[in-house]
Amino acid sequence: MTAAQIRGTVVIPGQASGPLCRLSKPISFWGGVDPETGRIIDPRHPDHGRDICETILALPAAIGSSSSSAVMLELLRHDTAPAGLLIGGLDTILTLGIIVARELGYPTIPVVRLGVDELNALPSEGKIRITQEGIVAAVE
Repeated sequence: MTAAQIRGTVVIPGQASGPLCRLSKPISFWGGVDPETGRIIDPRHPDHGRDICETILALPAAIGSSSSSAVMLELLRHDTAPAGLLIGGLDTILTLGIIVARELGYPTIPVVRLGVDELNALPSEGKIRITQEGIVAAVE
């Protein structure tokens, strides 16, 4: 790991690593992400077409309805979810999908809340690791 580490607030504990996928804008998972493929399908979103499957997904916020939890649950069920989630604003609806997945016996992912400065300090690309303690670091 590099010396640069960012500490966030653990929302759902866990460990994960994968390529960083930084979204430039908030996204609505309902109608914005295809749960069968893990691709961003909202044609108005600037990251349209990107694959979030097995990435460390960093986003400023989630937008939309209570259906975001259902989409996250389906991403986890189809094994097309990100490996971990770094989010600027806590979204209880989105994280509810992860909690329900755990209760149903599906794999779950860690969620770490980061402030605006911490999100902006993330590298633009590369591999990222999330620790159980909510430390986010680039992997060399």
